[in-house]
Amino acid sequence: MALNKLNLAILISGRGSNMEALIESCRDPSFPAQVSVVLSNRPESKGIEIAQNHGLLTEIVDHKTFPGPSSFEAALQKALARHPVDLICLAGFMRLLSPEFVQAWPDKIINIHPSLLPDYKGLNTHERVLADGRNESGCTVHFVRPAMDAGPVIIQKKIQIKQNDTPETLAGRILEQEHVAYPEAVRFIGENRVRITNEQVTIL
Repeated sequence: MALNKLNLAILISGRGSNMEALIESCRDPSFPAQVSVVLSNRPESKGIEIAQNHGLLTEIVDHKTFPGPSSFEAALQKALARHPVDLICLAGFMRLLSPEFVQAWPDKIINIHPSLLPDYKGLNTHERVLADGRNESGCTVHFVRPAMDAGPVIIQKKIQIKQNDTPETLAGRILEQEHVAYPEAVRFIGENRVRITNEQVTIL
């Protein structure tokens, strides 16, 4: 029986290293997802070139060319509508999505964040973790909700913080875990193993 693959739209703003991890995973015939489109809000984003080199369809919706967030998001929706999309994967997409956009894709948008949510939402996570003297950190893949870095957690990967860690060394080690966690979360969703009850995820 042919595998019924989940169609992914990957949204990026920069180099897209998590995008690359997803692309590589999708090259495995047994992986239950495929990349339908890679979309960036920045024309200069390195990830667009990388996606094109992989032979993938790409779209650019430059937020700077729109008068405000609502017109930008309307164009984003139009771009997504040109492709089959079952799941939107935010991979370093540096725009906050409005509640209206998020609610248009109920439980169909996921994000990865470089901390163990709900701790350290927002930016500069590694600096803040080190400043607080924490002994562990990690990354979180979660469903997106209108509030920033909120939503049911699908998977987390933890690492121990070393005594000589800097924000850069910590970021590098966590990024390695991100590249494992994101495809794993997509696999769970593609295999229909994820259930959300009272904003809590259960993996079957």
